Amino acid sequence: MTITRCVIFSRVASFCRKVLTREQKALGNKEPSLQVYQRQEHGISRKDISENALKVLYRLNKAGFDAYLVGGGVRDLLLDKEPKDFDIATNATPEEIKALFRNCRLIGRRFRLAHILFGRDVIEVATFRGHHDAGAVKLPAGKQAIASRNHEGMLLRDNVYGTIDEDAERRDFSINALYYSIKDFTVSDYANGVVDLQNRLVRLIGDPETRYREDPVRMLRAVRFAVKLDMQIEARTAAPILELSTLLKDIPAARLFEESLKLLQAGKGLETYKMLREYNLFQQLFPILAEHFTEDHSSLTEKMLEHILAATDVRITEGKRVNPAFMFAAMLWYPMNVRAEEIASTSGLSDYDAFMIAANDILDEQVKNIAIPRRLTTTVRDIWQQQHRFSRRFGKRAFAMLEHPKFRAAYDFLEMRGQFEGKDVAELATWWHKFQFAERDERNKMVQELGGGNQRRRRRPQRRKKPQAKSAS
Repeated sequence: MTITRCVIFSRVASFCRKVLTREQKALGNKEPSLQVYQRQEHGISRKDISENALKVLYRLNKAGFDAYLVGGGVRDLLLDKEPKDFDIATNATPEEIKALFRNCRLIGRRFRLAHILFGRDVIEVATFRGHHDAGAVKLPAGKQAIASRNHEGMLLRDNVYGTIDEDAERRDFSINALYYSIKDFTVSDYANGVVDLQNRLVRLIGDPETRYREDPVRMLRAVRFAVKLDMQIEARTAAPILELSTLLKDIPAARLFEESLKLLQAGKGLETYKMLREYNLFQQLFPILAEHFTEDHSSLTEKMLEHILAATDVRITEGKRVNPAFMFAAMLWYPMNVRAEEIASTSGLSDYDAFMIAANDILDEQVKNIAIPRRLTTTVRDIWQQQHRFSRRFGKRAFAMLEHPKFRAAYDFLEMRGQFEGKDVAELATWWHKFQFAERDERNKMVQELGGGNQRRRRRPQRRKKPQAKSAS
């Protein structure tokens, strides 16, 4: 009789759990249910985790704190991918972390983080986040947790600390709410992240509109994860993006520059660009380019954009170095030329002067949206200026061009332009290809054949002054 009652109780409890789970899904998983995967139920091994990350985990645990490998590192290990970073979450405050590690520095105002430095390897450690409406939480004497928002609901300060359960609810996507414990080798899944990994879904935790308003960059992250992991953005997660895309205008330009590199220089830039454009996100990052977009993607700007992103993807796949300045120079080239033509026709300035003004205008405007560093905008200007100088091949100019520190990048740019701008530019690129690899005598001959020669200019004979008439004695 007792056994029968136990069986009935178990079945009722199981039924209740299923009903509650369905209700939670219907509510958008506002209260994720915890699922713990034992060591034998997942494929994560300590040998696949960074030695430095293990050092940090062990020391935090030894000091009496809870510490977990969290987020993308756990996600990638479960997908049998090699993690790029190993991030850690703990109940230790940033100050307590710093006291444990001499090689620690605290960064950030909006999100207070600890960076533990092992040479070039940086292990990022974050304190568990709490709910914003929880008010101030208990911290060391003299310390107070702070959270603040703007009128759009975006978080400006977010240093409210809490428990691991609250931290999981504060994570952006379910596939990032995964915690690996070094104590018992379990994986704690707070938002059905493992199931979403299996179903290839990128899903926000909580109400999508609220989460996007808290941090609009989450819209970019949704696209980046979907492309990077070959997944789909879950329907509810995707629904508000188009309408809320303009919120990206409130994000600091410096942060969007870093995000743009993650999006476009991670090996899947072309595919990422297409999805960003579909959700009206790319247009917020590069409004200058958006002015030249067409329905059939046929403008020179669009053709160059797709070409440079595809070429960048190939280089990254082949393990070759990529220069962000070259990519930005290509992306902005045709909008800059259109602006130069407008300035020349309305101001009466020379083509070159109009070109230089347009170059400065376009870069200044773009930097307002994405804070491209000066070291890169300087290289962009150099590459653009050399395009005008390539046609000046007479005398010593051709030889001087070869000595310019940005010659190779500028020549590659010229060669790329030849694919879009027709015969004259293509022939100019062919001439420079031959010239740079020719012997000295052959180079002299090539320059002379242009009609410019490599000879010194003849000096005009000076007119002799008439002798002054001698005054009569």
